[in-house]
Amino acid sequence: MSTQTTTKSKTEKNNGVPASITWFEIPADDVDRAKTFYGKLFGWKIQRFPGPKPYWHIDTGGADATPDGGLMERQCPEHSITNYVGVSSVDEAAAKVEKLGGKVCMPKTAVPQMGYFIICNDTENNTFALWESNQSAK
Repeated sequence: MSTQTTTKSKTEKNNGVPASITWFEIPADDVDRAKTFYGKLFGWKIQRFPGPKPYWHIDTGGADATPDGGLMERQCPEHSITNYVGVSSVDEAAAKVEKLGGKVCMPKTAVPQMGYFIICNDTENNTFALWESNQSAK
């Protein structure tokens, strides 16, 4: 009997999609103050994102594989930084979150022509999001 163990690669565990952070969101009590802070600290370029809700795109300046992010007004006192992890299907991932003892806090939401996301809590009550790229999203 072999003592070697085999482990699945990141992409095998997630139906061919690496489960990597693809986006992050930073909530702010004062958006202008946060823009100044992160712009001066990291050199990030932060611009208003088109759309009906106040939201700012954070260009981290890295290579295409480096995640960018968003800056938004804080929604409640507990609102903290949220990391978005790429998955092949938010529907399948939501079921897995719940099976493993986590909670889906915000159901599948479309970002038109970009994809879908859900917001979750893990078993330790940490908030995270799952992202499915899909240019057909409506």
